[in-house]
Amino acid sequence: MSFLVLLLLVWVEKFSAWRRRVQNDGPWLRQLAGLQARPRLAARPGLILAVSVLLPVLLLAALLLVLQPLAYGWLALPVHLLVMIYSLGRGDVLAELGAFRDAWRRGDGEAAYRVAERDLGLQAEDQADLLGGAQAYLLWHGYQRFFAVIFWYALLGPTVALGYRLLALTVEHATEPALQARAQQWRHALDWLPVRVLAASFALVGDFVAVSRVLLHDVLAWDVPAARFVTLSGRAAADVAQPVLGESGVAGLDALWQLLVRAALLWYVAFAVWVLLL
Repeated sequence: MSFLVLLLLVWVEKFSAWRRRVQNDGPWLRQLAGLQARPRLAARPGLILAVSVLLPVLLLAALLLVLQPLAYGWLALPVHLLVMIYSLGRGDVLAELGAFRDAWRRGDGEAAYRVAERDLGLQAEDQADLLGGAQAYLLWHGYQRFFAVIFWYALLGPTVALGYRLLALTVEHATEPALQARAQQWRHALDWLPVRVLAASFALVGDFVAVSRVLLHDVLAWDVPAARFVTLSGRAAADVAQPVLGESGVAGLDALWQLLVRAALLWYVAFAVWVLLL
């Protein structure tokens, strides 16, 4: 059933508007804001995370425990699908990069700076840093919006996938620094393994030698940020050229996107083989 859910997830992502309808964060964000507004809870970030993240995960686990024995588990299928749709990242990374790509292709550096700050939240001192930031944005958001969720669903089911997305939303929307820092710590723990699996996938579908050379010394390091790890491995695997204005710079972004697509196909094939062998 898990593989069927992943196939349906791709169909919903590409051909349906369900994602925008399901990904309604309003009620959860209001609850998070209410918890942070309570003076007794503001100083206890662990308790806020327990209520806002662990409690929904436990409720989902209880629901699936009830539904799993019924109708050979098929009643749990729509729950899996809805949870996975919700757990995917927000937005469309290609659409977010669209204006930047157009400006960069035209060679309009000033416009590229403006749209990068407006659409991507990037600021850079020079053109090389700006394009490097856009490449990092593409790789990181491609990972955290899709690969991390798929990894934890395939390994441990929808509960951990939901927990990952709620932690990501907490990091993004928390107003209390202590809560944001604690959520970031928890998220880093959940990112440690999937970013390394993705880096290995990049090596298999890209330049294996380059990825091995770049990440060999950091592959088991706990303190390397996940965003840096996935960015270094993606750039090495795609053999991205030096950042310059014009078509060649956009070609580098396209190469990174194709690398993500090939890695996703590899994951689906590997999961299908795993299901067949079980």
